[in-house]
Amino acid sequence: MLSQTKELSWAAKLFALIVKDLRVELRTRYSLNALIMFALVTLFALGVTFSGQILNARIHAALIWIMIYFAGLQGLSGGFVKEEEARTAMALRLYAPPSVIFFGKLLYSLLIITILVVFLFPLYYILMNLEVTRLWIMFLVLFLGVMGLSSTSTITAAMVSKANVKGALFAVLSFPLMLPLLLIAISATSVCLGAGDDQTLWDSLKILIAYPVIVTAVSFLLFEYVWNN
Repeated sequence: MLSQTKELSWAAKLFALIVKDLRVELRTRYSLNALIMFALVTLFALGVTFSGQILNARIHAALIWIMIYFAGLQGLSGGFVKEEEARTAMALRLYAPPSVIFFGKLLYSLLIITILVVFLFPLYYILMNLEVTRLWIMFLVLFLGVMGLSSTSTITAAMVSKANVKGALFAVLSFPLMLPLLLIAISATSVCLGAGDDQTLWDSLKILIAYPVIVTAVSFLLFEYVWNN
């Protein structure tokens, strides 16, 4: 078994880690159930609260990203927390180098939050009578925002995985890091919904592209120290 493990390439270990996390998630459905239930409750509350009211593009954009952020908190911290709770973190350290663990958990978080957005955005679009003037750019903004949230949550989740109050600490640490991303995503989304000009959209897109790249690079450099200590 050890000899087979040593023969696995970096990419094969990464793929195996992602498959393992997905199997665990499909078996327990802890993160997905929490995400979907929170999204449904939030959408129902918004539908009742704003029934019959006309909201401007800025408010719609803020509501969309607030829902994505708070629903994402229910599942984004789970990747490392589950390893510590199941006492498999040490086996994971022996199985693969930190780079595999980092990118494996990053891609897992990206997949989970993407499922949330794919589920949430169409429901919001229908329930709130949303009007999108730049649909394809809206999809790009959602994707870049998801990338930013995933990259930020990965290193934060690794930092809080050994803490006693993981959920609360994750929210406290992640919010200051994600706030600039959320503000830029709201600005870009509001333009896609008909408010703002092309220059504002282009400036927001440049930041949305740069943010996950910079955060991922810095997180990767710090991850080995955080993971092994």
